[in-house]
Amino acid sequence: MNAAALSGASGRRRRPVDAEPARLRRSRRPYSRSRPRRSPLLTAVTGLGLVYTLVPLAWLVINATKSQQGLFDSFGLWFADDVVLVDNIRDTLGYDDGIFLRWLLNTLLYVVLGAGGATALAVLGGYGLAMFDFPGRRAVLAVVLGAVAVPGTALAVPTFLMFSRIGLTNTPWAVIVPSLVSPFGLYLMWIFAGDAVPTELLEAARVDGVGEVRTFLRISLPLLAPGIVTVLLFTTVATWNNYFLPLIMLKNPDWYPLTLGLDAWNDQARTAGGEAVFNLVITASLLTILPLIAAFLLLQRFWQSGLAAGSVKE
Repeated sequence: MNAAALSGASGRRRRPVDAEPARLRRSRRPYSRSRPRRSPLLTAVTGLGLVYTLVPLAWLVINATKSQQGLFDSFGLWFADDVVLVDNIRDTLGYDDGIFLRWLLNTLLYVVLGAGGATALAVLGGYGLAMFDFPGRRAVLAVVLGAVAVPGTALAVPTFLMFSRIGLTNTPWAVIVPSLVSPFGLYLMWIFAGDAVPTELLEAARVDGVGEVRTFLRISLPLLAPGIVTVLLFTTVATWNNYFLPLIMLKNPDWYPLTLGLDAWNDQARTAGGEAVFNLVITASLLTILPLIAAFLLLQRFWQSGLAAGSVKE
């Protein structure tokens, strides 16, 4: 066999590197994540939930702009001919020597001391339970989980009996002291601190000779900010909407929170001759929810950062 034949045979046996079948080339295309399919049923259920949530709020806003006569002469979900929102607000704030402002200040007092104290205790307790190992830690976890399962209304009557013996009923402390205990907030901070604070940072700080208090304030506390905001929102809403505990603890209207005050106005509006304050009840209800809406809008960026904190892996 001559050299030309050998070279021809070797040329037929040689396969170019880039000569791949089209099927293999198609299989090596970059992977692209397909967009999730939209479920019409899920969209419909979400829309119904949105309507169920927003319709009462829309009714409240619309009817807060009506006069007493306009409430009964116009459609509930549309505005009346005369818009008297400013007049309703002025009448609400000045009714009965400005008792609404007193109830608002009382509620702010209960929220600042009660919800703020509950958040501080939950942060300290949850951080300690998550970062430090000590005997009986599992027993504490069982107690906290058991306390979460017990509704607050079930403890209202025993709390009243205990506070009546020490003479704290019909005082602000009867509402503030029970509000300092938040088992759910403690459990939430326990779980959040265990995931948000790396133990390596704490060990490095201890090696450098940094004390535990300074480590908590300078290193751990900024990492716990989303969890702190979440617990603060939960405790604030719970204290702001607290009704049953003040109902059995307080008898003096000067110490009423907004929940008891509005309930007293509502009872007055349902009696004969008391219909004149019905528009004030609606306007006061609108003013009552505005601080909660503002709190959620102002603190949502901390909440969103906490939800996205663990979404990216290194």
